[in-house]
Amino acid sequence: MKILIAEDDSVSRRLLETVLTKCGYDVEQACDGDEAWQRLKEADAPKLAVLDWMMPGMDGIEVCRRLRELKSGDPVHLILLTSRDSRDDIIEGLRAGANDYISKPFDNEELRARVDAGRRVIELQEALAARVKELQDALDHVKTLQGILPICMHCHRIRNDQESWEKLEQYIGDHSDAEFSHGLCPECLEKYYPEEPDEDE
Repeated sequence: MKILIAEDDSVSRRLLETVLTKCGYDVEQACDGDEAWQRLKEADAPKLAVLDWMMPGMDGIEVCRRLRELKSGDPVHLILLTSRDSRDDIIEGLRAGANDYISKPFDNEELRARVDAGRRVIELQEALAARVKELQDALDHVKTLQGILPICMHCHRIRNDQESWEKLEQYIGDHSDAEFSHGLCPECLEKYYPEEPDEDE
């Protein structure tokens, strides 16, 4: 999974990259908030991002706010990296749209744990989105018969939406999941296939 690191301090950026690369993540880097913002709003943006709170230009909080305003159907899991760890700061970060935060100086194991937790959240969201799509596709394929159907009183053909007449079984087959097998009702059996008279009679 791709992850974006937005950190203006080159040493911290390198440390983050080293830890996350060892965890198996495909790490991309941004040197400031403006660069992070540009990358995260692209179609193929990483789904995980670690954003430093204090950066030149756009800070991590503003990046969070702007991303949430996009109201994307495929939201990024955002982790704020900050030395500001007061209750009010944490609340501000979460209200701005961050999903989690890591205090500076960061602990490698905590970083791994929080990023892995974010990855699991993304995987659950993707699984849920895939299931919703499956259900929607199934719903789109369900065809229902409803309303008044014009049917010929003699041949029993149905007039379809294109104003053409078609066989009843064809119409039902096109508009439902029903399958047909052919048989004979007792009346038709007697009418069309009467029993042959006995030669001795």
